[in-house]
Amino acid sequence: MQKSFIIGSFLAIAGVFTAQAEQESFTLSSSDIAEGKMMETAQVYNAHGCSGQNISPQLSWQGIPEGTKSFALICHDPDAPRENGWYHWLVVDIPATTESIAKGQKIAGAVETINDFQENNYGGPCPPIGHGIHHYNFTLYALDVEHLDVEPQTPPTVVEQEVKAHALGQATLIGIYERK
Repeated sequence: MQKSFIIGSFLAIAGVFTAQAEQESFTLSSSDIAEGKMMETAQVYNAHGCSGQNISPQLSWQGIPEGTKSFALICHDPDAPRENGWYHWLVVDIPATTESIAKGQKIAGAVETINDFQENNYGGPCPPIGHGIHHYNFTLYALDVEHLDVEPQTPPTVVEQEVKAHALGQATLIGIYERK
């Protein structure tokens, strides 16, 4: 009995380390956003006093978790002065065969749900003037379903709950921006 307990414990611990290693190998990168660096004008919103080009950044990923059937991408600013922060971009039902998104690209088969600008597309950084540095968390989720049960007008917090309920893993890239 003690031998089977030891073997079972070893397998459970090995499973945890395998899941951690798989999570660590799932990475998100960009030729437009450098981790922890100021985002370029091309990605900044172009309204509400901001004068960027509002072009979604190039993103690519590797180390996809086993069993991935689709991806979801959420860009969120937790520093926005509101209870839930600010959702800038939500894309669901990204086909599992996708490994990158080109700058400004729409993804065939994917659905862009409404963001906090009340738009179904990318909405770049545009924090309040003098509010300090804001962090823009681009998080890609590997999902265990091909399609989420959300509509284009589903509120961002509901989309995020659905995404997290089906997540096999996630990879995050953080850009920053400040308006002085």
